[in-house]
Amino acid sequence: MEIKVALVLMASGAGRRFGANKLLRTVDGLPLVRRVMAACPPELFTPPLVVSRYPEILSLAEELGYTPIFNSGADEGISATVRLGTAAAQAAGADGALFAVADQPWLTRASVERVIAAFASHPDTIPALSWQGKKGNPCLFPKEFFPELSALTGDTGGGAVIKAHRDRLRLVEAHSPAELLDVDTPADLVQH
Repeated sequence: MEIKVALVLMASGAGRRFGANKLLRTVDGLPLVRRVMAACPPELFTPPLVVSRYPEILSLAEELGYTPIFNSGADEGISATVRLGTAAAQAAGADGALFAVADQPWLTRASVERVIAAFASHPDTIPALSWQGKKGNPCLFPKEFFPELSALTGDTGGGAVIKAHRDRLRLVEAHSPAELLDVDTPADLVQH
């Protein structure tokens, strides 16, 4: 039986520290969000979801084969994105959902595929990309955790669920530490 993994690409952040919508900022010739989409291509997921407050990101997502979900509650914090993505993954009958952040421009498809493979071989675990024993993103939650993810509020993400179930966390080593870096300020793009 093939395992159905939903993608929840979280692209709703306000980018306050960046000073603008950083997801459209070009990194090595491609908008930041496009680089993450390339690492999480729609063909790997059932369904591939992009949750965002930005119409331009939602239309780009649709154009590239993702299912766009408008996040009207983005100002509440990350939990609004998590709840929307979890509800759509659950409605699609997914066995699990991979939550990826849209501001990790150096994430690779190979690492995403390894997280999915870790879930396929150990479907009772929460695989997460890591570097030298330190958990990063993306993280893949089995459907048994959908109710807990759906109950999150405020600026709280899946990390709260992992803290409550540390014994289920399965670290998947990235190919390089750069894959786990996210972009919070323009300086983060220069440092890489």
